[in-house]
Formats: sequence, structure tokens, C-alpha cells
Amino acid sequence: MTSLPGGSGQGGSTTEPRPFVCARCGALAGDSQPATWTCSVENGTRQYFCDVCSRENLRAIEGRLDSAWW
Repeated sequence: MTSLPGGSGQGGSTTEPRPFVCARCGALAGDSQPATWTCSVENGTRQYFCDVCSRENLRAIEGRLDSAWW
């Protein structure tokens, strides 16, 4: 199990799960990250990209360019 930094990893949070939203096009994925989506940490913030946006920007992602550059 992987936990967020500073967390106990035991849940205990009363907040509801937030839906995954593509940081590029705004597509919604529901409460769990689909296997085809990409997660990127930029400036300490996790950003998720749908499979379409990930495919369209594969070279920039592999080159580790921040999404602001694509």
C-alpha cells in the first residue's frame, strides 16, 4: 500500500474521494485512476492525464517536460 506524504496510510479521513480529472482536457474518470491514465508530479502536485492526452504528448512526457511545455 502506498500512502501520501505526511499521512498514516490508514485512511481515517472524512473527506470523500475526488473524481480523477484530466489536467489537460478535463475528462472525468470517476473515483479510481484508470490503468490507461498517466500520473505526473509537477511542482509537488500530482496531475493526471487521460489516455488520449497521454498518447498525443508521449514524447514530451518521456522527455520529462512539464505539461506547461506541451
